[in-house]
Amino acid sequence: MKNLFLIAIGMALLVSCDQNGNQKQNDSQNEIDSLQTIINQKNDEVNNLMNTFTQIQDGFNQINEAEGRINMLRSNSENNNAADVIKENLEFIRTTMEENKRLIEELQAKAKESSIVSTKLKEAIQKLTQQLEDKNKEIEELQAQLAEKDIEISNLGAAVTNLTEENNEVKASNESYKQLTDNQDAQLNTAWYVYGTSKELKEHRILVKGDVLENENFDKDYFTKIDIRKTTSIPLGSKYAKLYTTHPAGSYSLLKDSNGQYTLRISDPARFWSVSKYLVIRVK
Repeated sequence: MKNLFLIAIGMALLVSCDQNGNQKQNDSQNEIDSLQTIINQKNDEVNNLMNTFTQIQDGFNQINEAEGRINMLRSNSENNNAADVIKENLEFIRTTMEENKRLIEELQAKAKESSIVSTKLKEAIQKLTQQLEDKNKEIEELQAQLAEKDIEISNLGAAVTNLTEENNEVKASNESYKQLTDNQDAQLNTAWYVYGTSKELKEHRILVKGDVLENENFDKDYFTKIDIRKTTSIPLGSKYAKLYTTHPAGSYSLLKDSNGQYTLRISDPARFWSVSKYLVIRVK
């Protein structure tokens, strides 16, 4: 009878463990699916941005080739059709410049809407804008050189003037975009942390009935605001420390000093703050 009782208890424990294991497996799979969705979204955004970058660079390459053809024709005085061909190439340069300007504005708009905030992305857009401005100056110089040879360039002067004015608008828009992305950088790299005793956390409604940050009614002013790129070490001044918020294992460690008091060291800030931008630590 005693053996039957022990067997029954063992079977009950096995069933309970199996249910808990299935639940953990389901939770893990949901997290993996969520992360994969984020990765796919960012891949699509990167591909979209890269396609536009490629179109712009191809446009500049074609403009350079057209300039090369014009310079070759200028030196060939025996070619009776040189003036007509030069005009055709100048028109091609003008339309391609306008298209590149449009694509740079489109790239700026895509970057504003993108979840990808990168200093390199901002720098790349600024370089394209500068490249457009430099190319405008080249066209102005080319126009002056052709005028010296009495080659009539109808409407080119107006086209260059318009492009220069439009380029100034692009530069202004680029500055606005830079300010926007700087603000986004600051927001994305901002986090809040707090540490306190169980009593203190409860008083500030951070810990309610054993649950942490379960509603929006907690005291946000009790938290310390930080830049996660700069703050990677938080002295806790306590011989006991327990993280109440979720942060990936391996992205941090709790280290004791010579007095046995803990300091939180964040070794991988991007991973550490990926789940939550709020950090709650209980101390004694």
